Amino acid sequence: MPDTKKFIENLSGAGKCIGVLTSGGDAQGMNAAVRAVVRMGIYVGAKVYFIHEGYQGMVDGGDNIKEASWESVSSMLQVGGTVIGSARCKDFRTHEGRLRAALNLVQRGITNLCVIGGDGSLTGANLFREEWSGLLDELVQSGEISEEASQIHSALHIVGMVGSIDNDFCGTDMTIGTDSALHRIIEVVDAIMTTAQSHQRTFVLEVMGRHCGYLALVSALACGADWVLIPEMPPKDGWEEQMCYKLSESRLRGSRLNIIIVAEGATDRHGNPISSNAVKELVVRCLGFDTRVTILGHVQRGGTPSAFDRILASRMGVEAVLALLEASPGTPACVVSLCGNQAVRVPLMECVQMTQEVQKAMDEKRFEEAVRLRGRSFENNLNTYKLLSHRKIDSELPHSSFNVAVLNVGAPAAGMNAAVRSAVRVGITEGHTMFAVSDGFEGFYKGQIKEIKWGDVGGWTGQGGSLLGTKRTLPAKHIDKIAEQMRIHNINALLVIGGFEAFESLLQLVDARSRYEEFCVPMCMLPATISNNVSGTDLSIGADTSLNAIVETCDRIKQSASGTKRRVFIIETMGGYCGYLATVGGLAAGADAAYIYEEPFDIRELQSNVEHLTEKMKTSIQRGLVLRNENCSENYTTDFIYQLYNEEGKGVFDCRKNVLGHMQQGGAPSPFDRNFGTKIAAKAMQWISKKLKEFYREGRVFANTEDSACLLGMRRRALVFQPVIQLKDETDFVHRIPKEQWWLRLRPLMKILAKYKTSYDVSDSGQLEHIVRLRAKDISAI
Repeated sequence: MPDTKKFIENLSGAGKCIGVLTSGGDAQGMNAAVRAVVRMGIYVGAKVYFIHEGYQGMVDGGDNIKEASWESVSSMLQVGGTVIGSARCKDFRTHEGRLRAALNLVQRGITNLCVIGGDGSLTGANLFREEWSGLLDELVQSGEISEEASQIHSALHIVGMVGSIDNDFCGTDMTIGTDSALHRIIEVVDAIMTTAQSHQRTFVLEVMGRHCGYLALVSALACGADWVLIPEMPPKDGWEEQMCYKLSESRLRGSRLNIIIVAEGATDRHGNPISSNAVKELVVRCLGFDTRVTILGHVQRGGTPSAFDRILASRMGVEAVLALLEASPGTPACVVSLCGNQAVRVPLMECVQMTQEVQKAMDEKRFEEAVRLRGRSFENNLNTYKLLSHRKIDSELPHSSFNVAVLNVGAPAAGMNAAVRSAVRVGITEGHTMFAVSDGFEGFYKGQIKEIKWGDVGGWTGQGGSLLGTKRTLPAKHIDKIAEQMRIHNINALLVIGGFEAFESLLQLVDARSRYEEFCVPMCMLPATISNNVSGTDLSIGADTSLNAIVETCDRIKQSASGTKRRVFIIETMGGYCGYLATVGGLAAGADAAYIYEEPFDIRELQSNVEHLTEKMKTSIQRGLVLRNENCSENYTTDFIYQLYNEEGKGVFDCRKNVLGHMQQGGAPSPFDRNFGTKIAAKAMQWISKKLKEFYREGRVFANTEDSACLLGMRRRALVFQPVIQLKDETDFVHRIPKEQWWLRLRPLMKILAKYKTSYDVSDSGQLEHIVRLRAKDISAI
C-alpha cells in the first residue's frame, strides 16, 4: 500500500498573501486564532496581513491593512476580545463598499482571506467571494487595476472560523469563545450561590446567546439550576405552576436556595418573550420567596480566554492556513470546526443554511426539529438536563429492585462530584437503589457503604475534589472482604469513577470473577484524572480544570517578568509519566518548549532550545516559557534544566523556576469538567440499567462476559463503551500511560507556533465534509 501521508514540508505558501480579520461581536480566543494564522502563514512562507476593524478596515484600506510579523502577535494569546479590532460594517453590505474592499486587497496581492466571526460575517465573506471576478472586471474597466493584475488575482479563497460566545453556528460543536463565556457565567453563579444560601434567596440569572439557548442550557447543567428557559424549547402552557411547584418542593427537601436561568431570547410557546423580571415577579407572587435578578450582560464576552478556547483557536488557526494552501479555484468557502475532538472542514454555506433553518423551525414553532438541527451535542445537553432536573414522585418511578454502588478511586479530580451527582440521580430515576462507598476500595472492604438519596447530592456539581472520599488502594489485597460486602449489601452493579487505579481495579475485579460470583455484575468505569493517562479515552474528567490552573499560573508568571530584563521561566507540571498537561498546557500558554517522557530528548536538544531562546531574546520578545513534565527524565531534572539554562543564557537572560504542585489538582471544576462528568455519568447509568435487564436470569444478576465490564471514554467523535480487557493491550502498565496518545499530534503545532522547524503530519487534517454526513457520524459528541 503506498504511503499516503502528507507533511507540512510539502506545502508551500511562497508568493501567497493571507489577510486575517475579526468581524462582528468579539469573543475570547479570537486573538489566539489570529496568532496561529499569522505564525503558521509566516512559517509556510506566505505574507500575512492584519485587516484592522473587520470589514470596515477592508473597505477603508490605508493603514487598516498592515503586514504582520512574527513578533507582532507575541503576548496576545492570553488577551480577551480581539486586538486587531472588530466593527459592524454597513459599507461592506453595499456593492460600492465591496468594490473598494476588492481594490484594497488586489493592491496588496491578498487573495486568501481568513475570517473569524459569526454567521453574518461568514455569509458576507461568501458573497464577496462569489462576486469577486465581477468586482475585478469592474475595476479593470474603470482603470483602477490592470488586466494582468485581474488575471493574477482571479480567485479569492475564503476560510472561516466561528468566533461567537453564543455557540449558535451549526456544523461545529464549539465556537471560539463559548467555553470562556461559560467560565464567566459559572464564576458568577458560584459566587451568587454562597450569598443566596446565606439568605435563602431565589436568583433569576439572565445570560446572553441571542436566539440560541446553548449558554443558558449548559450553565444550568453545570450548576444544577432548578429551572432553565431557552428559545429552542419553550416551556409548555402551565409552566408557571410547574416551576413554582418545583421550587417549593426543593425548599421542602431542605435546599436553601433556587437558581433559575433565563436565556435572553426565551419565549413561551406562543412567541411572547419571557423576561427575567417577569420570572422574578411570578416567583414573588406565587411563593413569596425573596427573589433577585442578575443580568450578566457583557461580562460574558470579557476576560481571559480559557485553556479550551486557546487550544481550539490555535488548532483552528493552523487548520485554516492549511485549508487556504490546499484550496483551488473550485473549492467552496469552508469553515474549520470541531467535531468531538477532531478538526473538520465543512462547506460554509451548508452551515449557514442549517443555522438559518434552526431559526425558521423556531419561528414556525417546530421546536423538536429546532433542537435536532442545533446538533447532537445540544440535544444531549437538553436530554441530560431533563433527566437530572425533574425529580419524579416515588409512585411514578419504575421499581427495579437493583442496588448500584458508586465509588471514587485514585487521586481526586475536579468534576468527580458532578459525575457522582449525575449517576445517583439518573440511577434513582431509573428505579435503582443507589449506594455510595466512601474512600474507594479501602472503604469498600471496611463496609463504609450507605444508601445515597436524591437530596444528598444537591449542590455537588460545583464542588472540587471528591466528597465521597477517594484512596489509591487497589482491591486485589482485600478481594474476599470486598466480595463479602457485595454480598451483604446485595450490590448488582458497580460504577467506578477515577484514574489509572480505577482502570487497574476493574481489571482485578474482572480477574476475580472466576473465584467470586459476587463480581459477576455489570461494571463501568468513568475516567477521572488530571493526568489524562487512561487508555480508551481522549479526555478525562478533571484534566480541563487542571489545564486552566496551569495556564492561569503561566499567564501570571509571564506577566511578573514584564518590565524586567529578559527572563526565562522553567515550570514543572504534574501528570506522572503522561505529558498531556505539559504539552497541551504549553500550547495554551504559548510555551517555547515542553519536555515530556513520551518524546525522549537529549543534551543536544536542550542546547538547541537554549540557543533558540537566545535568538528570540534578540528580538522585541523578552520572555521565555519552558514546561517540564515531572517524570520526563530521571537525570534531566527541573533543577538540572534550570541550571543549564541559567549557565548557557548568561548575559542574555536569567532564569526562574516554579513547581506548580497540587494547585493543579484543586479548585472548583471548570464548566467543561462539570458538563463532561454529568453527561458521561448519565450515559453510564443508562448503560448499567440496560445491562442489568440483559443479565437478569432466574431472580439474580449474572454477568461474566467481556462487555459487561467497560470503560466509557471519548474517542475522536463519539462516546464509546469499551471492555477493559480489550484496553489491556493498549496500555503501558509500567509507566501508567496508553501506548498511543492522540495529543502527541499537537506537539508539532506547539513547536511551529514557537518558531521551530519541525515535521508535521497533516494527513489527518480535515477533509471537506458535508454537514449531513457529519451529523450522522457525530454520535453523542460532547
